[in-house]
Amino acid sequence: MTGELRALGLAHGLLIGLLLAGPLLSPALMPWGLEALFIMGGFQLRLMDRRSTLRGRPGDWTSHIRMAPSRILPWAAVAIVTLIAGDAYRALAVLIAAAVGELLLYPVAMIVTGRLPHSTAKPLLILLLMLGGVVAGEIGRYMIAFAIGIAACLVWLRGPDGDFQRLGLALAAMATAMLCATMLPSSQSFAIPVSIVCATLALAHLSILRRRPVPWQATGSVMVRLRWLHSGSRPF
Repeated sequence: MTGELRALGLAHGLLIGLLLAGPLLSPALMPWGLEALFIMGGFQLRLMDRRSTLRGRPGDWTSHIRMAPSRILPWAAVAIVTLIAGDAYRALAVLIAAAVGELLLYPVAMIVTGRLPHSTAKPLLILLLMLGGVVAGEIGRYMIAFAIGIAACLVWLRGPDGDFQRLGLALAAMATAMLCATMLPSSQSFAIPVSIVCATLALAHLSILRRRPVPWQATGSVMVRLRWLHSGSRPF
């Protein structure tokens, strides 16, 4: 998967950089930035580890960490910066939510949703978004955000590849959610995570839009033309 979702990877890296400077630049936006980090972190983890089989041996529960140990560094870096800024509770919340997400939520999600079809993954994502809107406390919200990211990636993996209609829907839903969060502050706990998920899905669709050569027969020769890649469903 390396290099395939460049737009999403760049956005993820930019978000980490902004969060590292967040306590100095805009402390009020730190909770939403951290929620976005957990959503993107769950999405990227499910994208990296595409297995759908049950986990057997105890060591398999941490195989995704051993496969790419460097991906846990952002959690520690953000927690350290938050602690230096004087918010010990938030730093502890990040560490606890990251540990629970990596060591419990993701392995359990692999068992429960490994072969979940697209028709079931979408309601699951909506249910998690609704649950995140009512959960109180940063630790609970960050853990739900991590699960939302996993579910969002599952929806994307089960969907069509490079579909302009779904890209447009994701952008429209993101704009609508951001407008709701601006006009109705009481809806922010639900609208902001929705906008983050839609932005993540839009970046994923943008990254996967590409062309490939498709051969076709002509009289006396074989010619090659280009067309947009539209596959029915990804085989994972």
